[in-house]
Amino acid sequence: MVLLLHGFPEFWYGWSNQLSDLANKGFRVWAPDQRGYNLSDKPKKVKDYRMDHLAADVAGLIKASGKEKVILVGHDWGGIVAWRVAREYPELLHKLVILNAPHEVAMGSQIVRHPLQLVKSSYIAFFQLRGLPERIFGMSNWKVLEKTLVNSSQKGTFTEEELQNYRVAWSQPGAMRSMINWYRALVNKPTKPAIPSRVTVPTLVIWGAKDQFLGPELASKSLEFCDNGRGILLGEATHWVHHEEPERVSNLMIDFIAEK
Repeated sequence: MVLLLHGFPEFWYGWSNQLSDLANKGFRVWAPDQRGYNLSDKPKKVKDYRMDHLAADVAGLIKASGKEKVILVGHDWGGIVAWRVAREYPELLHKLVILNAPHEVAMGSQIVRHPLQLVKSSYIAFFQLRGLPERIFGMSNWKVLEKTLVNSSQKGTFTEEELQNYRVAWSQPGAMRSMINWYRALVNKPTKPAIPSRVTVPTLVIWGAKDQFLGPELASKSLEFCDNGRGILLGEATHWVHHEEPERVSNLMIDFIAEK
């Protein structure tokens, strides 16, 4: 079984290509809407979107699947959650695949040491403002958010039909507030035992080198926390690597899963 975790501002639909490719190879594939997105439940409190809850959601889903272990794949926020699941619930995973998403510790260190990454991540500070990002994004039928997707990807990556599907998902009652609450919960950390930083399950990191939000050095920095990890840099791809090079990404995943 392969479990695919989407990031911001997507929903399960963002994995459409990989769903087909993996299913055609005989895999059982799940791609859920994560907490607060599209048709999923939308708790109202910011603290309900803390990382411990997001990781527990995935752990619960794996246990509910009837499988002892799964292949976990995550992109963007979904990748950050996947890193956490691999660290906190390694017994539930066969392997881990990450697409353009940093290990939490690597990201924290990079922001402190390299001001350029801090600039790239400055939108997170804007998201801390209550209500304002939701109103701005919702103006003119989600034009700002749509332009963000289009302008940060290769030309033609997102078709009008795909963008319309995203607009419908963003328009679900309470969805945008819940989606942005993931960022707001970053500063709402629980007091609980420290989570191991090491990732013990076999890990593949696929990274689009032209990511406007996350520098490619984060891929190698993240792999430093893996006992058994390797990375593949796709030189022309952006943050939306699984949309831009869907067949290659699917094949890399399938080959990695098949390895003994």
